[in-house]
Amino acid sequence: MKHRIKGKKLNRTSSHRKSLLKNMSQALIKHEQIITTLVKAKTLKPYFDKLITIGKKGNLSARRQAISKIGDTILVEKLFSTLAKRYETRNGGYSRVLKAGFRYGDAAPMAVIELVDRDEEARGKDSGPTQEQKDTNQNDENKDQGAAVTSG
Repeated sequence: MKHRIKGKKLNRTSSHRKSLLKNMSQALIKHEQIITTLVKAKTLKPYFDKLITIGKKGNLSARRQAISKIGDTILVEKLFSTLAKRYETRNGGYSRVLKAGFRYGDAAPMAVIELVDRDEEARGKDSGPTQEQKDTNQNDENKDQGAAVTSG
């Protein structure tokens, strides 16, 4: 019997599952909308809604709890300043899961998990280096290596 068991195991060890939820929470705070599989999105929703509730408390203990669950102080600051202010009158239901078809490779059901009153500008912001930046960085590295070979 599976009484009193919350969440799915997602075919992962507990440490892998914990870091998966941590990384997905970080991405959801940063971008306010992410695309993932349906089961992962449904598992993330209650975890993330509890993070918003912790952020609404706003005291030092809540901040330390959020840092332990998220792991990034910049994202915790966004949680406590921006998101907590945005949802201070709402009593739950901070995120939604929308079905988004099936993945091409393995036909896994996909979903979009997003914040309810999300900021449209936050999507894709600061998601790592763009292709142009990678190309210029690789060219610089190649020049540096070439100079080291000729001078050595």
